[in-house]
Amino acid sequence: MSGAPNERIAALDFVRGVAVLGILAINVTGFWGPTLATFSPAIPCPDRAGSLWFIAAYVLFEGKMRGLFTLLFGASMVLFAQAAERRGANPDFAQVRRLGWLMAFGYAHYALLWWGDILLPYAICGLLALACRRLAPEPLAASAVLVFLVSHGLDLVGDLAFTQAEARVLAGQGSGAEMAEHAAMMGRIGASITADLRILHSGFLEAVRLRLTTEPLFPFESLGATFFETFPLMLLGQSLMRLGLFTGEWEPAALRRIARIGIGAGGAMSAGLIGWAALQGFPPAAMFAVMGSFAAVPHLLMTMGYLAALLLLWPRVAGTATGQRLAAAGRCAFTNYLGTTLVMSALFAGWGLGLGMVLPRAALPLAVLFGWALMLAWPQGWLARFGQGPLEALWRRLTWLRFPRRAADGGA
Repeated sequence: MSGAPNERIAALDFVRGVAVLGILAINVTGFWGPTLATFSPAIPCPDRAGSLWFIAAYVLFEGKMRGLFTLLFGASMVLFAQAAERRGANPDFAQVRRLGWLMAFGYAHYALLWWGDILLPYAICGLLALACRRLAPEPLAASAVLVFLVSHGLDLVGDLAFTQAEARVLAGQGSGAEMAEHAAMMGRIGASITADLRILHSGFLEAVRLRLTTEPLFPFESLGATFFETFPLMLLGQSLMRLGLFTGEWEPAALRRIARIGIGAGGAMSAGLIGWAALQGFPPAAMFAVMGSFAAVPHLLMTMGYLAALLLLWPRVAGTATGQRLAAAGRCAFTNYLGTTLVMSALFAGWGLGLGMVLPRAALPLAVLFGWALMLAWPQGWLARFGQGPLEALWRRLTWLRFPRRAADGGA
């Protein structure tokens, strides 16, 4: 990968473009149905045909695209700090303002459109990661991986016990306490589905009212479920940027090794996990573990493998129409992310076409392809005229409000 600054930024945009497209492959289920449908093809009801899509999306995309996006967010914090320093601004103060506006965007995203926002958690984790940005990159990377592994390892202990208890209950061998806990879990699942479907099938204003009156703090509460993935991966992204991974300083042979090991081992582990769950009929406690602590290591391995493979691929596709479209989609990732929510909500929500839980789950890949086509279609023409995506430009303008009016580059 070339060391030229514009080419380095284009490579990051390319990876980000792949990530934002891949995220839709997972999020589409959350637009289509209740929250817990994203955890299992058996929620809200068993769906044999839909299970095939769920399995494929799990192995290829689940956790890996989000991981790429999070690594790049951490890397972008380094680039933003450099841009702030070049224009004579305090990088920490400017970063706090930038993340504060992102938090506002994230809460508006939740309140107005969808429960699955990641922007607000990113903003909060980013504020914490900001405090670590001056640490040396090697210990920062080691600390990030350690936090990731220890936190998920602790969760793994509890999840193992929970899935074993569930297996005993389903086999008719559970204790009274285990059966009571399983029944309580199924009750919580049922209540969650009912509440989510009420919002899904409501008109726009009623859906907003329900989100703000029933769960106004949901984005903050959901941070607890994602913090120990998001925060350490942001730190890892910061350290990898400073260690030269994103700037062409790593040998191609090293990247190839990371790609082979990460995709090979992580993919095999992911396939094994979802295969194990499928053989049992996707029981809920097992699926929560398979989507959570059980998958932490394979997700991290595949994320790093994908990252290395995409960085190797970029010089080969940089001059192609596909490569340029993906890079443009990544450059407009903020607009594409929020715009996808609007489009998918218009397809599935009650205030739109109302296809949620009407369109068969097995047909969701068609919605994904439609979303991908939209995300790839518009950015090049827009960027040729305006230079930035519309929401990127708004976010930048708000961040630099009352700062000297000189263009900031490199992720600002």
